[in-house]
Amino acid sequence: MIDFDLKGKVAVTCKDRFAPYLEQELQDLGFRPKYVGRTHMELFASLNDCIFLNLHLRTASQVLYEIKTLYLHKADDIYRRIKALPWEDYLDPDTYFSVISHVDNETVNNPLFVNVRIKDAIVDRFREKFGKRPNSGSSLDGAVIQMFWKEQQATLYINTSGETIAKHGYRKIPGHAPMLEALASATILASDWDQNSPFINPMCGAGTLAIEAALMATQRFPGLFRDHYGFMYVKGFSEEIYQKIRKKMEDKVIDRPGLRIIASDISEQAVLFARENAGIAGVEDLIDFEVCDFEETTVPQDAGGVVFFNPEYGERLGEEGDLGDTYKRMGDFLKQRCASYSGYIFTGNMALAKRVGLRTSRRKEFYNGTIDCRLLKYELFKGKKEI
Repeated sequence: MIDFDLKGKVAVTCKDRFAPYLEQELQDLGFRPKYVGRTHMELFASLNDCIFLNLHLRTASQVLYEIKTLYLHKADDIYRRIKALPWEDYLDPDTYFSVISHVDNETVNNPLFVNVRIKDAIVDRFREKFGKRPNSGSSLDGAVIQMFWKEQQATLYINTSGETIAKHGYRKIPGHAPMLEALASATILASDWDQNSPFINPMCGAGTLAIEAALMATQRFPGLFRDHYGFMYVKGFSEEIYQKIRKKMEDKVIDRPGLRIIASDISEQAVLFARENAGIAGVEDLIDFEVCDFEETTVPQDAGGVVFFNPEYGERLGEEGDLGDTYKRMGDFLKQRCASYSGYIFTGNMALAKRVGLRTSRRKEFYNGTIDCRLLKYELFKGKKEI
């Protein structure tokens, strides 16, 4: 049985281009990464720390605790090397488990072969030692073993998350072309919103941006909405410690008197879905929802804050030719209605972005799925400094 207080190498993964915001989160939570890469960072932490991270991180995908780094020259080495590891320290014989692998080795042309060989090695070890074997499959609802194999170096991890934590669990009605919760969190962090001034979200869709803003401002963490993780199936897991960590997380929730988060959409159904999602997240009372064209969205005057658009950009929902006028109107709205605010437009279409007619003060790169996107910032002033 593994000691959940034993510190070891932990890798926290994220989507490409999320790393600066994940690093910020880790530092705010009291962790100092030893290595920061493009899609992951490494820490020295325990499995109990992994429980804490799974419950608190907004921009991460997975939290992985290292079992062993092996040198594998060819596919034929997998079974023997994996079978030699003490799997009985990590899993009970009746534990369901699955395997994920990411392979870049010239002797392997099908990663599924690696998954099968790892499963076979673990199962055969249990059968030989205990006369019984754990069940295994492809679903991630039990223990999850993960391998990253590049050239001759392969690292095995316990995937303590199981299903990705990039989905935060409150969004039961996704709506059309929803923004991934972790992406919404990362872009809000990129906006430098102070979590006190107004956050205005015209074209809110399913409400993900407004909801994530409300969650951040009140220190509600994603672990509030999920109670199933990979670490729960690792030998040595303590339900009591998990509940203590969860209780401390719940106690962090704070009030924000006077906080204004305003979300609008021209679609009554979209606003209905956004309200439902906000209700599940426990922040419906913190968001003022409006059914209207974005130009009619309430903007508290002289309050500062952030106005954040996530419009269509001709890749999924609308055709580019139909959206040019919309982008121009967005620029007019920011210029005429949002003086003293910082304006943001998240888009995957820079040709359309030119129709906004305002000069960007900053551009930050993101991916929305496979779409190359930018978060464009506009400093908005009264008078001639607007553009």
